[in-house]
Amino acid sequence: MEQEQTYEKVIIVGIEKQNEEEAFRYSFDELEQLVENAGGKVVAKLSQKRERIDHKTVIGKGKVNELKHLADELEAQTIVFNQELSPSHVRNIQEEVDAKVIDRIQVILDIFALRAQSKEGRLQVELAQLSYILPRLAGQGENMSRLGAGIGTRGPGETKLETDRRHIQRQMTEIRKELKKIAAHRERSREQRKNSNVFQIGLIGYTNAGKSTLLNQLTQAETYEKDQLFATLDPLTRKSELPSGMQITLTDTVGFIQELPTQLIEAFKSTLEESKHVDMLLHVVDASAENIKAHEETVMELLDELGMNLIPMLTVYNKKDLLESPARTSLFPNCTISARDPEDIEMLRHAIEKEIKKQMVHYQLSIPSERGDWLVELRQNTLLERQLFDEDNQVYAVEGYAKKGSRWVQD
Repeated sequence: MEQEQTYEKVIIVGIEKQNEEEAFRYSFDELEQLVENAGGKVVAKLSQKRERIDHKTVIGKGKVNELKHLADELEAQTIVFNQELSPSHVRNIQEEVDAKVIDRIQVILDIFALRAQSKEGRLQVELAQLSYILPRLAGQGENMSRLGAGIGTRGPGETKLETDRRHIQRQMTEIRKELKKIAAHRERSREQRKNSNVFQIGLIGYTNAGKSTLLNQLTQAETYEKDQLFATLDPLTRKSELPSGMQITLTDTVGFIQELPTQLIEAFKSTLEESKHVDMLLHVVDASAENIKAHEETVMELLDELGMNLIPMLTVYNKKDLLESPARTSLFPNCTISARDPEDIEMLRHAIEKEIKKQMVHYQLSIPSERGDWLVELRQNTLLERQLFDEDNQVYAVEGYAKKGSRWVQD
């Protein structure tokens, strides 16, 4: 007999403010998805309409009482609030409810801890978790004894949670030093790619939009791809070839999400740095997402915050195979595809080439017949559009488009 999988029973709780019904519903549904990605099972949802959160318990005394009975009845181990909780909120709720109390941010941090594969990824997650924990040490009290395992506890672990403030601060300093070393190495790799005149593209988008699938299709890279939030954490750069023969690099990044914890934005800056210095962004959007507009806005706002809003961008509306009617496109230029369809991938390659050309500078050169190596380099690093051999002068007359600042472009 197959053993039944055991889940952590979770009740999710949220406040719906006036005139925010649709945004609240999306956010609450996303919280359920986050909980499931962290290994929990939502056994109940408790929501409340109110203009502002209760300063003591977020949801008020009556609702806390309802939550207490619901948790007892369903034997829920964990309560997850959609709103960020202060230490006093946790303490006050904990006095009434016999379950672990955490918030949305802790669940997101938890998923990051589960997904991080590289040394850098694990360090960044730990830094983000410690940044979150530090100002909350005083408020953990009763909750600490319930944080033995499960959602909200992965990463630094229980023993580190119980250590004093100075120890955590020392730990954070050490992690930052380590991350600086890794960032310096990454910067050297980035400079090498920059100096090689290779055109660099960064893949960005809301979490679960299909970036890793797209990277695999464009580069034949075997990256982890799954229908779940934050499937990719560690940046991965791979080479790809366009129809003209020009070679480019593609870098996958962590998925964006609404209300991304500020601790994570800080901790993952070096990861996002990979896309900060690219020549172009491929913004992947899940065209089948019900809340597509909110996804687009979240990404655009974060790009603005990270100083990446001026980088040229091609928006890729993905998952068209899941649509019953044409995609709702609002960002331009764009391309609508299914990352699983080889014909669509070929169409996307041409669209990428078209956008790249807009950013390049036209060149006309005469290449001596004995410099075949130059022709190879032109084919790989530029959009070579014309190549004719002049027998009288024993030269190749070539024409195409190259990156600004490259050695093929005359200033």
